[in-house]
Amino acid sequence: MSFAQDIKNEIVRRRPARPCCAAAAAYAVACFGKYFDARGVVLQTESEPIADHARRVYQRCGIRGTVTRRERPAGPVFEFAVKDAAEVQKLLDLFGHTGSEPAILINPALFKCQGCAQAFVGTAFLCCGTASDPEKGYSIEFSSGRSQLSRQLEALLAENNFGPHRTRRRGVNVVYVKAGDQLEDLLTFMGAGVAAMQVMDRRVYRGVRNQTNRLSNCETANLGKSVQAAVQVQRAIRALESAGALDTLPAPLRQAARLRMQYPGLPLGELAQKFDPPISKAGLSHRFKRIQQAAGRLPRPAAEETDHA
Repeated sequence: MSFAQDIKNEIVRRRPARPCCAAAAAYAVACFGKYFDARGVVLQTESEPIADHARRVYQRCGIRGTVTRRERPAGPVFEFAVKDAAEVQKLLDLFGHTGSEPAILINPALFKCQGCAQAFVGTAFLCCGTASDPEKGYSIEFSSGRSQLSRQLEALLAENNFGPHRTRRRGVNVVYVKAGDQLEDLLTFMGAGVAAMQVMDRRVYRGVRNQTNRLSNCETANLGKSVQAAVQVQRAIRALESAGALDTLPAPLRQAARLRMQYPGLPLGELAQKFDPPISKAGLSHRFKRIQQAAGRLPRPAAEETDHA
């Protein structure tokens, strides 16, 4: 299974937290599907879970759609569609469209909260996204035949500080994010936190390996220990940050967390010299242990509600 498919499977397993977020996810299906006009909405995908995800978010919005399977020599295609006239009118009213627009433009009035933007971008990735294997590089792409829609998606990603770029490849508009740290943030934003951790682990490993190779010819076992320690500390920092608990730590621990995230691949001894005044390697190690202990005291997240749709 590809890394892109892992990301999509993770996004599909999440459910929009609020009705407004479900509407934003449904809107992304319309914008990035096969077509969206007065005839209705159609999304074609090789993934049955994605087609069923589209059906569920529309159902949550009170709009009935259908999923059909179509056989082809290369494998089945699953089509989610809303074509019934009454249901089409519901979705046009919900999205603020007439169905006769010459071009699809994103209606910002549909984004009621930050979760709406996250649901929209995550569902857009389900419909038209791909990602490179982090073992080979760092890249997330959104492809669309609609030029103005691609420009607006680029602007939406830029508003959230993901550093997107846009190009045209073989007649298709491509919006992409390549910087490793921004890619991690984008994956988390879309609801693919596990995939973000995989990218972070790989980046930290490469950073520590490259830095260590420049400084010395340390053995592989020592390198592995350094990498693992750095990864564990950064995971603890991210967990505290996500829980809103990082700012509650004492100032020395907050400073240690900030410098570790700023220099993810720097060995412990060199990182200790970045403090003003510098601290000992043992002192910094002690601070990191306290950060990990604080993360270990965080409550476990509640299980997601089961979808009975």
